[in-house]
Amino acid sequence: MPLRIVFMGTPEFSVPTLRAIAEAGHEVVAVYTQPPRPAGRRGLELTPSPVQREAERLGVEVRSPVSLKGQAEQAAFAALKADAAVVVAYGLLLPQAILEGTRLGAWNGHASLLPRWRGAAPIQRAIMAGDGETGMMVMKMDAGLDTGPVALSRRVGIGPNETAGELHDRLMQVGAPLMVEALAALEAGTLALEPQSDEGVIYARKIDKAETRVDWRLPAGELHNRIRGLSPFPGAWCEMTLGGRAERLKILRSALSEGTGGPGQVIDGNLTVACGSGAVRITELQRAGGRPATAQEFLRGAKMEEGTILT
Repeated sequence: MPLRIVFMGTPEFSVPTLRAIAEAGHEVVAVYTQPPRPAGRRGLELTPSPVQREAERLGVEVRSPVSLKGQAEQAAFAALKADAAVVVAYGLLLPQAILEGTRLGAWNGHASLLPRWRGAAPIQRAIMAGDGETGMMVMKMDAGLDTGPVALSRRVGIGPNETAGELHDRLMQVGAPLMVEALAALEAGTLALEPQSDEGVIYARKIDKAETRVDWRLPAGELHNRIRGLSPFPGAWCEMTLGGRAERLKILRSALSEGTGGPGQVIDGNLTVACGSGAVRITELQRAGGRPATAQEFLRGAKMEEGTILT
């Protein structure tokens, strides 16, 4: 018998899982998502989340509370009489009453190999740390931050030049069938749980704006990982002088290279920049207000002399 599911998610990352659950024949009785946010160039238009748009396409009731702490919201959740809640990048903390508000509990799709990278930014942090692999996990949620027992997992390799955006898109496609598999076992009563290890716990703290400015004093390998871990959003950035004025440039892609020079010094005509040790070659970047461009496209429109210093 199909399960009655409450789905809780907000960004594009959550959409494939919501769609897969519905296509598997489960009854999605309600979708919880973050309220519409201001968008557009002037921030005047309220834009629904990707999950809200998908829920409306599926004809499922959408709820967007700003908090789940109130008794009225908790009672409304319990009144759905759901078998389980599925949570994928929702963005709100779930009080105990919500965690216990369904017959079989709340199940989270998390983008790391727990207990490594618990928390808000597991995809970015894995790349920034130079990890060679990550994965998707389905865990039963408890009161802690990503501390619940794990039901299923899938390991995923990380390419040496892969960006956070690319890994994000691969993981969301891995997570959808994994959650459907978990729900099938949950429905059959065969889903086994394994407690997380107390060793190897690392927290994936939210990306701070101060981390996004390029520090050319870092070793090339560390800087390359930071650039790709922050791409495409929020993006690593630096400043260079163009046309006699300082301009901010977002660096979207880089490659490890060879060469020496002072940190931040352009050492050839291909946008290779010296680091604290080694060098990186900028392969894709974006000027303020412009579109992403390859290094070759950028250099056709901007004179960049060898010896230029990026800050």
